[in-house]
Parts: sequence; C-alpha cells; structure tokens
Amino acid sequence: MLHKYGMVYVKPERGTYGNGVMRVEQSAQSGAVAYKYQSGVKIKTFGAFEPFYTSLNKATRGRSYLIQRGIALLKHGDLRFDIRVMVQLSPQGKWETTGLIGRVAARGKIVTNYHSGGKPTAVGKLLAPHMSPGLQAQVMKRLSRLGEDIGRFYHKKGRGFTQLGVDVGLDRNMTPWIIEVNTNPDPYIFNQLADKSMYRKVMAYRRAQKNKKKASR
Repeated sequence: MLHKYGMVYVKPERGTYGNGVMRVEQSAQSGAVAYKYQSGVKIKTFGAFEPFYTSLNKATRGRSYLIQRGIALLKHGDLRFDIRVMVQLSPQGKWETTGLIGRVAARGKIVTNYHSGGKPTAVGKLLAPHMSPGLQAQVMKRLSRLGEDIGRFYHKKGRGFTQLGVDVGLDRNMTPWIIEVNTNPDPYIFNQLADKSMYRKVMAYRRAQKNKKKASR
C-alpha cells in the first residue's frame, strides 16, 4: 500500500484519542527512495525499506494494527483538518445528523483528536477559504446525508447503537473520505463552539435515548 499510495496511516485496531497512530511516507530523493514515519511529534527517516520496517514493527509493540490509505487533507492555514459528523437516533427512531464540527490538528501533530490537542472549529470557517458559500452548503448537506446513511446501515445490522461519530476528510477535489466511524463519540466537543445550538441538540437526543433505555428495563 505504501508503494501504491506513497503515504499511509498505520493505526491500532483498537485505540482511542488517536494514540498510537503513525503516518508513513516514502519519497524519492536524488533517485533514491527514502522512508519515514511519524508517531506523535517524533519523525524517523530511513534510507532503505528493511530498517524502516523493523523500526515500524517495533513501534507497534506486538499490538494488532491496520493500514489505511493516506489522504492529502484540506488545511486551515498550514494545519490539517477533518470533520466530525455526529449522527444520532432521534426520539422518533430516525437517524439524523445532529452536528458537524471541524477538528484542526495541533501544530506538529498528525491526528486531529481533541484529546491530542486538536482544536474544535466551526465547519463554515474551515471551508470558506476553499469554496463558495453555495458549494459549502452542498458539501455540508452531502456530509449530513452520509452520516445518516451510515447510521441506518449500522442499525440494520442490529448492533444497538444510538449515536455514531463519523470522521470524514476532504481532499483538494472536495471528495469526502471516511477516516473512521466511532461507536462511542464524545458529544462534549460541540460545547467548544460559540454557537451552542448543535451541542444542545446532541445532548437532548442523547438524554432521550438514555431515558428510553431506562423505561424499557
């Protein structure tokens, strides 16, 4: 995958807050291929594949990891960002996107997670330098629909989830890429926005589902 895409992310199969995620790249320098990977803020560079692989394998500490194609994400200034799509089962039993929030990576970091220093930011502020207001509305509508489609898919599988956090990255062509689906998303990041309307809705739906579970016991 690294040879095919040039950049991949190596992620723990089970993990939280972006811990253990590594960004891996290969590049041609003066005709020679170099390899590097970043974990946290530390970057290691190698002139050959074997020592690179040995070091990377050691960094996994025997845990199960997956490899994911890397995407050149849109940036806010010079910092990467992605978008969290919060989708919840409404009190009426319908999957609904209740919040969209941008997450800007901390300087020097490869992940956007709030607990790893990522900054929750209004989506409109992040998209404005890259597109017109009309295209912004289209992109946000598409993301909302994507979240609801994923919610219905999970519900169809009968897993009993009532809320999901879909992390989506946009590339330079405004194509959305699903980074991951969180089955226990943090609702409190929406409280970091100046506009509290999404936070209030997210929490209202969350309380409604908790009350519904209590009533069914």
